Amino acid sequence: MRLALSWLTVLPVPAHRVDRRTAAVAIGLAPLVGALLGAFAAALLAGLSLARLPSLVVGLLVVGALALVTRGMHVDGLADTADGLGCYGPPERALAVMKDGSAGPFAVVTLIIALGAQAASLAALAGDHRWFAVGLAIITGRAGFVLCCWRGIPAARPQGLGALVAGSQPAPVVIGWWLVLAVLGAFVAVPGRWWAGVVAVLLAGLLVAGLAAHTRRRLGGVTGDVLGASSELAVTVVLVVCATA
Repeated sequence: MRLALSWLTVLPVPAHRVDRRTAAVAIGLAPLVGALLGAFAAALLAGLSLARLPSLVVGLLVVGALALVTRGMHVDGLADTADGLGCYGPPERALAVMKDGSAGPFAVVTLIIALGAQAASLAALAGDHRWFAVGLAIITGRAGFVLCCWRGIPAARPQGLGALVAGSQPAPVVIGWWLVLAVLGAFVAVPGRWWAGVVAVLLAGLLVAGLAAHTRRRLGGVTGDVLGASSELAVTVVLVVCATA
């Protein structure tokens, strides 16, 4: 858990042991870190809503705060993945583009759409005081890590975070987390519409699985950037579905 907190937040938690076994457990616990971040996001959203700021400004501030407390890693992963998948050429070129770190046109457009959709959805959820839906979205985003590390999905590179955790999650852990989130969504996401939370979680899972499958075909496997992209994708999907249900 210390390693998961050290990786996924800015909390100064020491992690003295970093090997494949410990990393596998840390990824499996990522949704618990998501619960912590979700509580933070919901509390911040509620607090800012009391300040009578424009609703979209409140949503943008929460999106920015989440990027800050996660070191911007997931947002950076989304940007790099968009640029890598958007370029032409063999997998080696796509991986080089992702490793470069600069933001190209695909990255810019993807970030505008994803973060804009998150901010607008947060604004809508705040207007209806649906704080639990915010937490559900953040937790589901971290479950994206678990799904992308399903056993059998290889790493695209021989080094880096992807190589350390790729293929490390057994099926019971992956399926178990997503079933728990689907049940949770039925009770907390949209009052009076149990199906909306279930649809939000399952749609997020399908899209994350599709991303993992596509990067496996395009890149040969997953990378740390792909994990970050999966998290932001799942968060966006759950927020949008819950906000529009």
